[in-house]
Amino acid sequence: MTRDFVGYGAAPPHARWPGEARVAVNFVINFEEGSELSYPAGDGVSETGLIESASTDAGNRRDLAAESMFEYGSRVGWWRLHRIFTRFKLPVTLFACARALEANPPAAAAIAASDWDICGHGYRWIKHYELGEAEERDQIARAVALIRQTTGKPTEGWYCRYAPSENTRRIVVEHGGFLYDSDAYNDELPYWARVGDKPHLVIPYSLSTNDVKFGRGTFGPGEDFFAYLRDSFDLLYEEGAERPRMMSIGLHMRLTGHPGRASALIRFIEHIGSRNRVWVCRRSDIARHWMTQFPPA
Repeated sequence: MTRDFVGYGAAPPHARWPGEARVAVNFVINFEEGSELSYPAGDGVSETGLIESASTDAGNRRDLAAESMFEYGSRVGWWRLHRIFTRFKLPVTLFACARALEANPPAAAAIAASDWDICGHGYRWIKHYELGEAEERDQIARAVALIRQTTGKPTEGWYCRYAPSENTRRIVVEHGGFLYDSDAYNDELPYWARVGDKPHLVIPYSLSTNDVKFGRGTFGPGEDFFAYLRDSFDLLYEEGAERPRMMSIGLHMRLTGHPGRASALIRFIEHIGSRNRVWVCRRSDIARHWMTQFPPA
């Protein structure tokens, strides 16, 4: 994978979003609970990523508190977020781990009944940059098959846990069937990459407008999250009069699924709802729009 420090530079393309929108807003729910490393799964370790900050100290022993916090996400947080987006009639993209969907059939059924799209987030919630090529290839293939089995939906994009391996993008292209990957954080617009002799679409993601900052102690009350999302959106909206961009908002069921944070999400949804020329869309919508408006050279 090569590095590009220039990108679109001073003259990014006018995105021409539908309805002359100034900002394309994509809400992402990370569906991970049930796919994380755990003792019951035979991993000999308890996953503590993105739980309540500094809340456990089990060391190398099984961490029942951490397991319980993951369970909150699938038992309670998922349904709260599902109710919110259903109430506001807004589309959502699922960054879905296949084993997490398998562990929660009622949630998988709710996803199957929705028009929400799915971006693969792994067969399990693991670090792909630690995998050998053959194992990673197998993990991606198994994820796609299990997501189809549990929801009836295709896996239209791909996004690893935080970072891909040097092989990920090539494996995704060779597997076929994906519209894009989101294993990049380097832009506010989609762009085409070259993988071998094939063009491949990248739709960058963001850990900035993302609730991971609750799990890392950066955000305190929900007001922090709302203020950061609001200020980010307002500047993008102002700039969007001439240079429309996209805004990805990452949510986790075990984080924003709690009431005090979910209320901040509601406030932000109401905030963007007070503006016109905003396109709230799925990630696959962005991909198909870009392919039509800006086909690869």
